[in-house]
Amino acid sequence: MLRGAVFLLWLLIAIVFPGPSVAASKPDVVLITLDSTRADRMGFLGSHKGLTPALDAIAGQSIVFERAYAQAPLTLVSHATILSGTYPQMTGASELGVATTQGIPNLPELLHGHGYRTAAFLGSIDLDPRNGLASGFDRGFDVYDAIFRLPQRGQDRYETVELHGDEVVARAIKWLTRNPQHPLFLWVNLCDLLATRASSYNSAVNAADAAVGKLIGFLREQKLYDNSLIVVASDHGESLGAHGEDTHGIFLYDETIHVPLVVKLPQSQMPGKRVGARVRLLDIAPTIVEVAGVPVPSEMQGQSLLRIAKTGTDQPAYARSDLPAQGFGWSGLESWRAGKYLYVRAPKPELYDLSADPNATHNLAQSLPATLETMAAQLAAFDNHLSGKSTVPGLTSSEVEKLASLGYVGLQMTGVGANPGAEGTDPKDVIARANQVMNAFLAVGDGKPEQAIPAFNEALAGQSDLYLAQYGVGTALVEEQRYSKAIEHLHKAIQLQPNSVWAHYQMGLCLLNTGDFKAAAIHLEIVSARLTESVVVHSMLAKAYAHLGRVQDADHEHAKATDLAHHAP
Repeated sequence: MLRGAVFLLWLLIAIVFPGPSVAASKPDVVLITLDSTRADRMGFLGSHKGLTPALDAIAGQSIVFERAYAQAPLTLVSHATILSGTYPQMTGASELGVATTQGIPNLPELLHGHGYRTAAFLGSIDLDPRNGLASGFDRGFDVYDAIFRLPQRGQDRYETVELHGDEVVARAIKWLTRNPQHPLFLWVNLCDLLATRASSYNSAVNAADAAVGKLIGFLREQKLYDNSLIVVASDHGESLGAHGEDTHGIFLYDETIHVPLVVKLPQSQMPGKRVGARVRLLDIAPTIVEVAGVPVPSEMQGQSLLRIAKTGTDQPAYARSDLPAQGFGWSGLESWRAGKYLYVRAPKPELYDLSADPNATHNLAQSLPATLETMAAQLAAFDNHLSGKSTVPGLTSSEVEKLASLGYVGLQMTGVGANPGAEGTDPKDVIARANQVMNAFLAVGDGKPEQAIPAFNEALAGQSDLYLAQYGVGTALVEEQRYSKAIEHLHKAIQLQPNSVWAHYQMGLCLLNTGDFKAAAIHLEIVSARLTESVVVHSMLAKAYAHLGRVQDADHEHAKATDLAHHAP
């Protein structure tokens, strides 16, 4: 009788608490994101190049998702999806420096609210909310370690805008040593591949792998590895010349959208399990929340990777790129992966059978019209479902009025997040121009404006309404302290993309240096409203106010800058 009661008790526990077993205490969570890392370089995904011994070892004790897809080929946009479990339409993140929507779920904030100590260690200025593009990304973190600054002429990118992976890991290990409190959520972002050329890409993959190995080795030494949930994923891949694209950010083919993803559960449950079902980076956040024993917010749009691992159910994978539209004035792109097909919504639509044509070289849009129509209808239904749900703000009416007083006309108040229309210039036809502009930005990041300016100007000679080229040449001219000339280009950049926080920043800097303090204040007010934690911006605004005789406002901004500097990492 007693034995039967015990059996019934255990049966009741199994019913009430289904799913994978986890340790009684909350597990530590370690999220490792590898920037620009292609799936086909991973040994555990079939590469024979021998580049990823550390990652291969982790994969052997993890669930390996063989077909994981990013929702965008851009660092900021993709990480916003990873940390929120929502689509880019909802996060509103963009390379213009627009803040992520406050109403969306936030993984570190959720975990922090349930007793987790949270810390992030970043490898790129792109993810820096103070000096980069990632406004709002530090929400929910006790520590957000991003120690970057804008480059000056002659400075290497690793002195200013990026950190090598081994240094990022060293900073994370130092924090772990000094903060033994548990449970913890640790996000480590490695960017060794962000600015590499094709010739050095493999060595950069190997360097990132070594950095991951160093972190995992420390976790093992400290007896933290076994009870940790460890998720390793890339935010997007790298084209390396495929389809004519040198880097990433424009196209939505597998070179940039198919990414590595492994999930090591506490106590290494389901070790070495391989999942062939299609999954998304969108699914990471709800999975982490589930394993941590935290209720999954209904606003999260991803699915549990653990459920998919058990059922093997394919998920349709959506991706989008707004950079062609925002940066170049071309058509935006969307893609839809379902069944064996990849559909790309563009002015010249594309359809590929990836089972027979994994490199997407044979466009079947003309030969399979019925399949094309079906895939297009599925994507349209998806778009319609999310239409109108984004609440990303653009310029306020007051900001538009102030900019109008400076000569900006016809500015739009709407923010990002709308579904891109497949109209206008097809990026496939002008990818060489995108390559030229993106490579020029690499020169700016390396502190070589004299190399970047001719390339930007050449691109503008072919198309004058290129926001990224106007902004890029303006930024390069600022580095050369040619402020008056820079103002001409930055004015055009803001006219093209009034939401560009960094165009306003560079314009404010130029105007301060040319003595137009009233105009400088207008631009810097727009920046400070979005980059609320930037010491530099508040200091610049204080200077503008002081020259305008606005003593109280100047003192207020100076106090903000001082307080932020005191609490800087």
